[in-house]
Parts: sequence; C-alpha cells; structure tokens
Amino acid sequence: MTTARRIRRGVGAALSLAVVAGTFLIATATLPTVERSTLSLTTRPEAATSLLSCAGPVLAVGRDTEDVGALQVAAPQNVVSGTVAGAPAPVAGEIASAVPDAPPIASFSAEPVDRMRTDLAAAGSSRVDADDLAGFAASACTPPAMETWLAGGSGLTGAADLVILANPGDVAARVDLTVFASGGRVAPDAGADILIPAGQQRVVPLASLALGEASPVVLVSATQAPVQAVLQSSLTRTLVPVGVDQGGATGLPRAQQTIPAFSSVAEGDEPTDTVVRLLAPSDDTTATVTVSPVGRRTTAASFPDLTLAAGVPVDVDLDTLPQGRYRVEVDAGAPVVASVHTSTGSDAGSDFAWYGTADDIRVPSLLAVADGPSPQLALVNPGASEVAAVLTEDAGAGEPREVRVPAGGSVSVDLRAGELYRLDPAGGTLRAGVTFTASDAIAGYAVAPADAAAAPVVVRPR
Repeated sequence: MTTARRIRRGVGAALSLAVVAGTFLIATATLPTVERSTLSLTTRPEAATSLLSCAGPVLAVGRDTEDVGALQVAAPQNVVSGTVAGAPAPVAGEIASAVPDAPPIASFSAEPVDRMRTDLAAAGSSRVDADDLAGFAASACTPPAMETWLAGGSGLTGAADLVILANPGDVAARVDLTVFASGGRVAPDAGADILIPAGQQRVVPLASLALGEASPVVLVSATQAPVQAVLQSSLTRTLVPVGVDQGGATGLPRAQQTIPAFSSVAEGDEPTDTVVRLLAPSDDTTATVTVSPVGRRTTAASFPDLTLAAGVPVDVDLDTLPQGRYRVEVDAGAPVVASVHTSTGSDAGSDFAWYGTADDIRVPSLLAVADGPSPQLALVNPGASEVAAVLTEDAGAGEPREVRVPAGGSVSVDLRAGELYRLDPAGGTLRAGVTFTASDAIAGYAVAPADAAAAPVVVRPR
C-alpha cells in the first residue's frame, strides 16, 4: 500500500469518528428552546334578530255543510307583547292565515342593540262560546324552531284537533310530521313534505295523522327554515263543547323533565280527566313521575318505575286531586317528552288544558302574561342551593321583588294580566310556568329562557 493511500484512509477514519461523535453530542445535549403561544383571535358573533310567532285565533272546522273541511275563525286572539325596558319597541309582523279572508296572525321581531340580543316576549289568549266550540285558550308566542314536539291531543271521536304551522321568516320551509302512537313511530302521508312559504300558515287536522289514536305525540321537523308549531285541541261530548286549548308544544326530549304547574279545580270527588303523557322516542326505559303541590314539600301522587316502550306514548292517570296547583317531575333512564292534561269537568261550561315541560332559565328573561283569570307564576328550583330570584314588573322598569326558591322546591307568585315581567335567576337555575285558573277556564304555558348573548368564538390559524 502506498503512503498516499494510507494517508487517505487515516483521514477518512478520523472524519467518520468526528461525525459519530458530533451526532452523539447533538442527541444528548440539551438545546435552548423558544416557547411561543398559539396565535389566536377572540371575536363575538353578531347577535341574531329576536323573532316570535303567535298561535293566532281559535279556529273552527265543520261549520260549512257544503265543505266540512273548511276552516273559520271562531274567536280572535288578544296579544300582549313588548321588549325589555330601555329597548326599542318590537316590530309587528304579519303571517297570512290559512283561513281565506281572515285577519293575519301576529308576529314580532326586535333587532339587537350594541351586538346584544334584545329580549322580547309576547303571549295571547282567546275565549269562545258557541254551539260547537267553547272554552278559554292561552299560549306564549314562541320563536320558530327546526324541531318541535306536540305532546297532546286526541284522534278519537269528539276531538277536532288541528296542527297549526306558521313560518314567520323570509325563507320557505318544508315540514315533515312524524306521529308516535300505539303502533310506534309512523310517517303518515298527510304529514310528508309540507311546503310553508315565508310569512304563511298551514293547518293539518290531527285526525288525518292519527285517526283513532287516544294518546298521540307529533314530532314537527322543519328543513330550509324554522317554523312555529301549535296544537289546537277541542272536544265535544254528546254535541256539547267541553273545552278548547292552544299550545300542546313541550320541551325537547331529555331524561329529567319538569312541568312547573297545572291547575286542578275539581270539587269533592269529581273526576278531572288528569293524565301525564309520556313518550320515550328512541329507547326502551323506565320513568318515575312525582306530583307535588306548588310551594309545598309533600307528594300528592307518585308513580315509580313506569315501563316505556320506545316510540309508544303512555297516559298515566292521576288520582283525583284536591283543588290547587301542582308540579310534575319526571325522572327517566333515557330522554323522554312529557305533558299534562286536566279539565274542569265534563259538562257544558267546562274547559281543559295541556301543560308542557319547561326549559332551564339561567339568564334574565322576559315573560308576558296574557289576559286571563287569576294568572300565577310557578318557579321550580332543580338545583341543590336556594335561588334568590328577582321579579320586576314593567318589563324590568318597575320595583324589583325578591323571590326565594328553596333547593329542590317551588314557589307561586301572583301576576297581573296583561303585564310584562323580567325574571332574573340571579346566578341560579329555574324552570317556570304561567297558569290561568277559573271554574270554567284553565290554561298555561312554560316561560321560555332568553337566548344568552352569542358566545365568544376563538379563531386560531392553522
């Protein structure tokens, strides 16, 4: 081997050793690091316009002998509306009635102020006294929704119930009606692909969806745009009208439900046809129903471990209850929907009502009190700590009144008909309902929580 070749090999070996040593030092040495927080931007979306739609007048069907399916207005609806104190007055809108030449149905909107939603509330009531229809109805005007549950009504002889659909928005909506009945879940042809143009109303007889069903529940599913759904119920016994109601809507399915209050006006042992309607839409489960007087800790009735088959509604008959107002708690192992039906009797001059479940109120919310007899507010506290709520008349401009609601308990507060109130849960959680009570007129509706301001959105670049 030449001297030059030996030198080249020696140099190569030395370089290899140097590379290996350098690699080892890099792998084992602790290098300085630079920490930098992820770049982000926090922004608050624009608040949406507040929008409410009302049930409209009480409708009658079958008065025209030449067209028994024709609808007529039986009684107008008197509406109370307004915005929270200090906000601009709501803008009144109109929804074209499904009844030809009838006055439009009321709707209301309010634009946000300083990127904050404007709290808006409205409610209406009607009285009708005719040979074919009689009773009192009251309901809250509600925002349109993509999904609404109507847990009420009947498809039996004597009932003339109507599913009333309204589109208060600017975009046409398509609606499908799914019925849960004794045979489970069905999709009737009469409830398929119903087109509701913007600013218009459609009416579907419940009998066309659930003929012969004693305890139906209807799911209203909208696409393209949200709609408002109402169930108008009326009943005639041996040609005598014994009540009317507008509402029927109840809360979305969940495992725990609260009906804040319903009225019982029975005298002695007179039956009131009081039932709790339950439905587990998707899963077999068991449920416990507890009925308690509003404002008291006692239990008036309890039904533990009720078996619910998925998709099949169940009516739970309550024992005769003394006169008073009661709340209902439902605790199930799977999501359920629930409502309560009660009546003042079964003869001429009687009335009935359906009462739905209430959503949680965690932010100050506005409520409207329709014109009706003896309006009262029921407040239920589902939490483990007392809530010192604040109730203020004149939509928040009046003198505030503290209302203490015990943990797990309820209280009742007298209201003024035609008034707007601001309810502040003061950091707690409440469920609330308004009831109207007389010997010949009962009704009620849940208090809807105000939508909180749009939550901040954090945007991070990728």
